[in-house]
This record gives sequence, C-alpha cells and structure tokens, in this order.
Amino acid sequence: MNTMQQWQMTTLGETALERATVAIPRPGPGEVLVKVGAVSLNYRDALMIDSGMGLPLTFPYVPGSDMAGEVVAVGGGVTRVRAGERVVNTFWDRWIDGERAPAGLQIFGGTLQGVLREYAVFPEDAVVRAPATLDDVAASTLTCAGVTAWSALFGHGRRLAAGETVLATGTGGVALFGAQLALAHGAHAIVTSASEAKLARVRALGVTHGVPRRDGWSEDVLRLTEGRGVEQVLELAGGDMGETMSALAHGGKVSVIGMLGGQTLQLPVYPVLLKRAHIQGIGVGHRAGLESLVTMIERHAITPVVDAVYDFADFRQALAHLRRGAFGKVVVRVDGAPARVA
Repeated sequence: MNTMQQWQMTTLGETALERATVAIPRPGPGEVLVKVGAVSLNYRDALMIDSGMGLPLTFPYVPGSDMAGEVVAVGGGVTRVRAGERVVNTFWDRWIDGERAPAGLQIFGGTLQGVLREYAVFPEDAVVRAPATLDDVAASTLTCAGVTAWSALFGHGRRLAAGETVLATGTGGVALFGAQLALAHGAHAIVTSASEAKLARVRALGVTHGVPRRDGWSEDVLRLTEGRGVEQVLELAGGDMGETMSALAHGGKVSVIGMLGGQTLQLPVYPVLLKRAHIQGIGVGHRAGLESLVTMIERHAITPVVDAVYDFADFRQALAHLRRGAFGKVVVRVDGAPARVA
C-alpha cells in the first residue's frame, strides 16, 4: 500500500477539516520517514485551524505539531537515527541548542506541514529518540508542552533549585508537566485552578498544594510558603498578572507561556521593581532541551498526564475536548489502537 490518510484543510476554519487519502511521502537526503503512532494536541492547533495565526500557510494544510512514532525509512546520508527506532519530533525545525534561536525557524503544523497523518517526513535533525519508558501516546506530549515546561524551569534564566517552589497557573499540559518536573527535581509545586474537581485531581498526582483561583488567591500562596512566595511561576493564564506578582518571591522568575486571559499582559510596576522580578517569554525550546527532557523522564519515571485519547477518525471530537479545556493533554491515536475518552 502506497497511500495514507491525513487530516487537512483547503481553507481556514474548522468546517474545512477533511480526511483525505494521499500518497505516502518518501524521505529525501538527510530525511526520515516516520509512521506516526500518536499526535498530542495543543490549544495552538485550534488557533491555527481557526485563523492560521497570521502565518503563510500552504494549502492543503495539515495541522498538528507534536507526534511520536517509528522510523520506517531513511534517506541518503542519515546518521542520527535508524529504521525501527521510536522517535518524537522537535517543535522547531532547526533550533538545535543555545539561548538564541537561529533566524528563519519554521514550525511543524505552522509554516511547515503538520503531523495529523499516518506517515510524516522530517529532517533527521528534527527528531529525537523517544523515552523507552513511554508509549507513543504519552511520548507525543513532549514536543511542545513538555519542552515548554522544561525550558521555563531549567533552560532559560535562573535554573530551578531543589527546595524551591514552582507555581503553575492552570491545569493544562504545560502546567502539569511543570509540576511533575519540579517535584522530580526535589522542588515544591503549587497549581491554581477555578475548578475544585481539577484541584482534587492535581492533589491526587502528588502536587504539593492546589489553590482555588479566586480573588486574593495570592494570599493562599503566601500562606503556604510562609510569606516567602514562589521562586518560579509558569504563567499560563496571562491577562491580569497582579496576583501572580503578589505571589512571587524576591528575585523570582515568571515565565510567560499562555494567553488564555488575553493577548495583553497587565502587571503592576512596583512589585516588578521592588522584587527584582525576572520576566521572560517562553517559545517552547530547542532540541537539546527535548533530549534533556527525555533523559529526565526516564530517570524519574515521569508519566505525562493524558486526559483522553481519541481515534484518528474522531479528530473533530478531540478538537472539541481541547476547546472545552483539558486536564493535561488530549491525544489522537493514529495507529488504530483503542481510544480512551474521559
């Protein structure tokens, strides 16, 4: 068989999504062909489907940026991976390492075609060995959410130290990854949510504290940290960051990641000045970060939090779940294994 299925769009908008039969691509020099096992969804995928986020897309456009699968063929000159190896892909196509990303980077499921397909071709430099401890469903969550959390805590700015406290504002994939990585590193983790049901699930994961997201929630954080505040924040909500700045310790670091509260940040100046706050943006991360994350996951037996798994044919339902708000990650199983829907 030399054809495959993929989800694609010929124009923007969810109503344009269609499942199409196309030829299986062949890897060129320096490329690998991967049989996709699972695709993890990010809220960015919904934004890309709705609006394209201002990027110059090529139609028909295949969405999705994060996958895990098996290399089934390699092109000439490939040395990093071999056929038969399980891999996950990088988010950016050419950011190998370093604080400064090279110019002209492209994103899978953005300016490059995405991964919601049965087979995908990648440059060999854009794949990394998958954790031996995770199946494809769990491994597919590393590309964006996992690397973003790792980059915020360990990759950029002051590294998290054991005994410090991390605050994650939300219960999505990045927030829960951040909490899990912090705990594995010997730090404490506080997670906020407006949902008591989600806070109960957070506590069941072993997170140090779950704090209801309501007016004055920073006072709860200060009480839990004996007035010290938190050394690191994964800011997923965005919008008004007044409570976040109140909860921050002196010299603390805020990694701005999400924009669920809007595309404009609002924060009081005095806490920034008086606390000598470090505020940074996180745009996922480099391949070296993904490799370090894989090592950390294997060493500490970390299992990513997956809220639901959908069949490939049910991608629209998976997208609806993503839009409603997931506890952790929503994953599409591509290889036909049974779905698991919460």
